[in-house]
Amino acid sequence: MPRSVEEIIAHADEYATRFENWSPTPEELAAKTRDVRFLHQLRAAVADRGQAEANLLDAVRAARDAGYSWAAVGGELGTTAAAAQQKYGKLMTPKKR
Repeated sequence: MPRSVEEIIAHADEYATRFENWSPTPEELAAKTRDVRFLHQLRAAVADRGQAEANLLDAVRAARDAGYSWAAVGGELGTTAAAAQQKYGKLMTPKKR
């Protein structure tokens, strides 16, 4: 195998021919092929999580607009009032007076 750029350039035609004529064996294909369904599943899960977070923010906003305290909201979220307010308070639009 060549080790320098000059050697690679000198053998470029040979490498191009090898590449063009290469036909992988079924074993080589099986070893190097990955199932992309797992990435599609991951992408769908990320989209679902994003939608769930948007729904959750809408529900928190609705509860706060209805007059529920951060303690009540935090209780429904399974956290403290302070944690709920810290996470969602900055995302809420201030009430118009």
